[in-house]
Amino acid sequence: MKIFRKILIANRGEIAVRIIKSAEKLGIRTVAVFSEVDRDSLHVRSADESYCIGKQELSETYLNVDKIIEVAIKSNCDGIHPGYGFLSESPLLVEACENSGITFIGPNTNAINLMGNKIEARKFVKKTGVPMTEGITGDTSTLLKNAHKIKFPILVKAAAGGGGKGMRIVTNPNDLEEILESTAREALNYFGDGTIYIEKYIEEPRHIEFQVIGDNFGNVIHLYERECTIQRRYQKIIEESPSPTLNQEVREKMGKSAVDIAKGVGYNSVGTIEFLVDKDLNYYFLEMNTRIQVEHPVTEMVTNVDLVEEQILVAAGNELKLKQTDIKQVGHAIESRIYAEDPSNNFLPSPGEITHLSFPHGDSVRIDTSIDRATTILSFFDPMISKLIVWGETRESAIESSIDALKNFIIHGIKTNIQYLIQVLEHSAFSRNKLSTKFCDEHTDDILHRISKATEDIDSHIPLIALSLFTLNKYAKNKPKNTWEEIGYWRSIMNISFIVGGNIDKIGINSIENKKYDFLYDDNSFSTTLLNIEESVVEFFVNNQKYISTVSSDYSGNYFLSIDGYLFEIKRTDILTNGDGLYLNQDDDSGSLFAPMPGKIIKVNVEAGEKVKRGTVLLIVEAMKMENNIVASQDAIVEKVAVDVGDMVDTDVQLVVLEEL
Repeated sequence: MKIFRKILIANRGEIAVRIIKSAEKLGIRTVAVFSEVDRDSLHVRSADESYCIGKQELSETYLNVDKIIEVAIKSNCDGIHPGYGFLSESPLLVEACENSGITFIGPNTNAINLMGNKIEARKFVKKTGVPMTEGITGDTSTLLKNAHKIKFPILVKAAAGGGGKGMRIVTNPNDLEEILESTAREALNYFGDGTIYIEKYIEEPRHIEFQVIGDNFGNVIHLYERECTIQRRYQKIIEESPSPTLNQEVREKMGKSAVDIAKGVGYNSVGTIEFLVDKDLNYYFLEMNTRIQVEHPVTEMVTNVDLVEEQILVAAGNELKLKQTDIKQVGHAIESRIYAEDPSNNFLPSPGEITHLSFPHGDSVRIDTSIDRATTILSFFDPMISKLIVWGETRESAIESSIDALKNFIIHGIKTNIQYLIQVLEHSAFSRNKLSTKFCDEHTDDILHRISKATEDIDSHIPLIALSLFTLNKYAKNKPKNTWEEIGYWRSIMNISFIVGGNIDKIGINSIENKKYDFLYDDNSFSTTLLNIEESVVEFFVNNQKYISTVSSDYSGNYFLSIDGYLFEIKRTDILTNGDGLYLNQDDDSGSLFAPMPGKIIKVNVEAGEKVKRGTVLLIVEAMKMENNIVASQDAIVEKVAVDVGDMVDTDVQLVVLEEL
């Protein structure tokens, strides 16, 4: 068997860690590259060697071909694995590898050039006879002129796009010009190619993709499908395999189409053929991703094939050892993507300091992650921080196990989509497979209401009792006596005050005897027994019902409590802290607009003295690989623009000042 001695991973985060694991299984040494802000990241600590290649700008680091090749040569690597995103579908990196005598662990240049460009891919696939939607290519003026030939709604897409980036749906023709401009800009920013095209949008579609793998000897097989219909902002958040939508006849037909496409381009690595499937199980070619996919673990779980290992072996020059008849789907797997984002605020990314991190465990539970401890989530990168993959004998058992695992996937200090994912999996439309790619658009309001209702169903005194038990015993057990910490107790021991959701709440203590407490809340008495307290966990009985709560705090004295998968934020007002560390995000001038998070100003649309209407996009802030429009909340005159294009801004930096008309 041919094998690499040492490979460089031209990526970061969870996929870099994932590649390192497969390389270690094969006895291959690994080299990580990193930007200065990633110096202490998990992928850096996991690799055998690591090299800093710049500060933070992607163009200077993870998108810099010259620096990556320089490190590969310096460290004597004979292979480079690009992961996904960044340079994974870049012919420039492939060419640079070839010129340096280094093997690119991915497909050949022809396949990347042909299938990596969505326009060229459509032209090629059309010749194969595989069904596809109608589309129009050309420059912006051509697209504007000819868009009427396709019945709206339509999709505007980046030719070099992927991962949900560079894609917009257009329902109103009057919005087309602006959307063409923004999509082209995003495409240029993320993929280095601003070429775009339009195609017919299939309403209520399913997104189903087939995993393929080929070698350098003409062998190509598929490893069946993944259903990726649950998406927000055109990015997948839940994937599963097998698809609950397909029957076996359609499954085999789609698999054959996927193999035919891959063979036609001489594909020699792992890749994915993506399809849209309508309600009548008609399928249409969407695109091919010439790389490993984020959601590859669900395929690995049901086929028992290590796709990254096979990809490395094929790139090393080995013939594919798997035959199509070897591939079977066993059981059901579901992947839930964990994002640092706030579903209640239009899924706005939520960088910041994690105060507690703990993972679920189980024989059928897998975690692919970019973090392994409480850390700071930066705004420079994609907000996905982990993936939870769960296997079950049936779809029903996989759903149930996924929900249980998510309830034990605890992240404090930042907003995440964990509670949102729980509610999606618990939703009757999901369990009954009544889905389309519009699921999140149609159900998010209901899901957010369910989260609020489920949180309210946990009696309000329970988190207060949990925090009272934790703080009273934790300080006494593990902390030296300190006036700052003890003053709250001897001043107000019988009546503890909290701030919950901006409101003052109180709980009284009638008596304490050993580990038994009698709490008084809302004129009701609650007999409580403390069972156990550890570093971050408190276990207790209230009126003979057991509760387990995970507790953490930040430097400002804000506490985070998880109970049964739901998160509470509480502050004890009677405990003084060494400096409050808080600041209010408000200004006396109601016309001042502030940055929603750290980011980069990529466009300014207005100038001082200009009149604007309510809803006008004043400027655009890019953060965590997402464009965020800053809009006027009222008809106004722009009094001041405080930033310029290219400026890096922190949270709550003043951007624009408006004067009401």
